[in-house]
Amino acid sequence: MYDVEAIRKDFPILSREVNGKPLVYLDNGASAQKPQVVIDAITQAYSMEYANVHRGLHYLSNLATDKYEAVRGTIAKFLGVPDENEIVLNSGTTEGINMVAYGWAMPRLQVGDEIILSVMEHHANIVPWHFLRERQGVVIKWVDTAADGSLDPQAVIDAITPKTKLIAITQCSNVLGTMVDVKTICTEAKTRGVAVLVDGSQGSVHAPVDVKDLGCDFYAITGHKLYGPSGSGAIYVSHERMKEMQPFMGGGDMIKEVSKEAVTYNDPPMKFEAGTPGIVQTIGLGAALNYLMDVGMDKIAAHENALRDYATEKFKGLNWLNIQGHAANKAAIFSMTLQGAAHAHDISTILDKRGVAVRAGHHCAGPLMDHLGVSATCRASFGMYNTTDEIDTLVDALELAHELLA
Repeated sequence: MYDVEAIRKDFPILSREVNGKPLVYLDNGASAQKPQVVIDAITQAYSMEYANVHRGLHYLSNLATDKYEAVRGTIAKFLGVPDENEIVLNSGTTEGINMVAYGWAMPRLQVGDEIILSVMEHHANIVPWHFLRERQGVVIKWVDTAADGSLDPQAVIDAITPKTKLIAITQCSNVLGTMVDVKTICTEAKTRGVAVLVDGSQGSVHAPVDVKDLGCDFYAITGHKLYGPSGSGAIYVSHERMKEMQPFMGGGDMIKEVSKEAVTYNDPPMKFEAGTPGIVQTIGLGAALNYLMDVGMDKIAAHENALRDYATEKFKGLNWLNIQGHAANKAAIFSMTLQGAAHAHDISTILDKRGVAVRAGHHCAGPLMDHLGVSATCRASFGMYNTTDEIDTLVDALELAHELLA
């Protein structure tokens, strides 16, 4: 049984008020709140166990190293990866995608080579490929969503040509909530020798992930959306692709020897982890993932799907509310506008007065906003601790916004 009230007690911030109202936190798509076990892990690491990792022989350095390196195995387990050496630790999805762009794509792609993106991509999975377009003449090919916000995997497959070298695709849209059938895309791409990078920033939060089953070459996650600290994350890189990659950044840890004449690189994954890492952030991420696995990602997904269905029914009664995207397979993420000239920022401000936290803006998805024909939306994104009562509060706040802005 999924006890959401017990889970809510694990998150201290959910007991506070905002503007004299109980906090209703519906901005999980931007960043999720942290359970006490994560806060405790961070506090313990800084107050009693902090030292730099990998470099020391003293007790605290060894302890910090052991705790830090244990997270690599935790992430591998969370993502269904048998070999933890296919996990590169970093600061989040943005760094992971840039590592692939600079370390794998830049040395390999030439003028006219193609990268396929969906119109739903977050800027973090767009801008690095524009760097390659600007600097190396790489061609970006775009695949649009259907009218309901779904993405047909066959449309992505049909875009593949002999020039295609990479498909970079989100598993879950941070705007529409659309879940993408990346497994079908990966299966076909592999037969054609095309690599696939999956942006798992949202997908890994809302459903269990098995990257080996998906068959992708790269899978990036970010810690702060997974109820962990900001500045933490990782990317899965298959052994085959690791062999093809050059280091993204140079510095300590990613080398074995340095002389005036040459550098000998460390073995993967350390080869791709330069400098002092986010030690405590990563330890906190490990605590967050263990918490999620203890609850059960399948149970979290079922709870969020029930919230999605409840919210969908409630929104149907608001005939002045426009919801962007109605894909049959979607996460509990809703981007909305009001009929008329009401701006998303004004709507968000009114909701905030009722203690309801939502995101307003373009959500770092400019091409999708253009595709939808809107400049901004309000986004309510649900997490493991949200409730149907909070959806009712959201609906009441939206009705107030409609009354004031109509």
